[in-house]
Amino acid sequence: MQAIADTTAVATGIGGLDNILAGGFTPNRIYLIEGDPGSGKTTLALQYLLEGRRAGESGMYVSLSETKEELEGVARSHGWSLEGIHCHELLPSDESLLPDAQTRLFHPSEVELSDTTRSILAEVDARKPSRVVFDSLSEMRLLAQHPLRYRRQVLALKQFFIGRECTVLLLDDRTAADNDLQLHSLAHGVISLEHTAQEYGSERRRLRIMKMRGRAFRGGFHDFIIRTGGLEVFPRLVAAEHYRAFDDAPLKSGIADLDQLTGGGLHRGTSTLLMGPAGSGKSTLATLWAVAAAERGERAVIFTFDESMATLAMRSQGLGIDLKRQMDARRIRVQQVDPGELSPGEFIHSIRRAVEREGARVLVIDSLNGYLNAMPEERYLTIQLHEVLTYLGQQGVVTLMVVAQRGLLGSGMQAPIDASYLADTVIALRYFEARGKLRRAISVIKKRSGAHEDTLRELSLRRSGIVLGKPLHDFHGVMSGMPTMVPRDDQDLART
Repeated sequence: MQAIADTTAVATGIGGLDNILAGGFTPNRIYLIEGDPGSGKTTLALQYLLEGRRAGESGMYVSLSETKEELEGVARSHGWSLEGIHCHELLPSDESLLPDAQTRLFHPSEVELSDTTRSILAEVDARKPSRVVFDSLSEMRLLAQHPLRYRRQVLALKQFFIGRECTVLLLDDRTAADNDLQLHSLAHGVISLEHTAQEYGSERRRLRIMKMRGRAFRGGFHDFIIRTGGLEVFPRLVAAEHYRAFDDAPLKSGIADLDQLTGGGLHRGTSTLLMGPAGSGKSTLATLWAVAAAERGERAVIFTFDESMATLAMRSQGLGIDLKRQMDARRIRVQQVDPGELSPGEFIHSIRRAVEREGARVLVIDSLNGYLNAMPEERYLTIQLHEVLTYLGQQGVVTLMVVAQRGLLGSGMQAPIDASYLADTVIALRYFEARGKLRRAISVIKKRSGAHEDTLRELSLRRSGIVLGKPLHDFHGVMSGMPTMVPRDDQDLART
């Protein structure tokens, strides 16, 4: 079940992260935020302090690696002002670079570490902040030079902040040669940020709550992006947390023969897979159902991976499907998706926004081939797709998925992923040769929500619209692409 948000929690200012943490951090504790350079630690920390300022809490940023001007530059890039947030710099002074400053009876690190710790404690005592960010532990690790001494210093910081009603974030860039798990044991919670580069396309970022004492949180990896305005985190979808009652009346296409073929239409809360070779009419049928819903006043969203919005609207118009009119009326929204720039978590977030904010009752994914290209590995697609379809089903949404199969004719056509067992309804489209012409056939392979016609019909895409012929009783082997005809007087093949 979904964790209930804790009203006493310290919010991070990042909606998705607060959702994962069931409200935020437990107050007056120390937390470790670790990640490679460039993973977003500083941006997260600044959002945390800005949220505190918004809530009327005082904040302090202790910097051992960046100047105040550098931090203000980061803030300006996101449209923020750090006014009211105290930045305490602990960078080496100009005098420390002089030769005379290097001649001491003690090792320089011993003096510098003591001075650094003393300066931090004095500043905290003087200002009494509610939120503190310490950036970064790697500088303290270098000053300590020994793991035991470093651990003692971090433990001393923890003991100091106990009882001071202060929630502290310790940033660590993981530049140590070995993974310091001892630091994990000292912190009340640990958030790990990852930053990876793909072979093609933009980099991907994700985070994981590795530890959070005394709080229910959503485990696993969660995608996030850094855009102007800060981090945007996309919590991993758990379909079991989302359900609402809905009317299961079928969605009709407006074409009597197509509705008859599908057993009266597509039922609410079900998913339909349209599979076939390129150009066989998969996207056209998906658009037809979306427009039919819009004409009845419902909202629909089409996610297109392979086709531009202009091409989709023009092609639909040429087949008698007035998609543009419904787009202009804002009953249908078409979102063009670039798989090289989109993370799976962000795509799922777009789906949830379409359903929960825009009230979409029909959703089209065109195509799963493009969706697959947005995933790092195929096995993750099946798991995520199952969760997405379960979520959409529990929201009463009619989901239409398009998948292009390799090849044009024959029974050896293959899809890049087998999603047929996930879908409630599977509609297969095929080319077949007859009377010297290349024709299209359509059939319903399965439908979990009720009976359907088990015949094959010819599908014709004309300027006047989509036409389905009578059942192809006079042909055998249509699915193979090269059928044989049984001569009869009353040919049922639709003539063009």
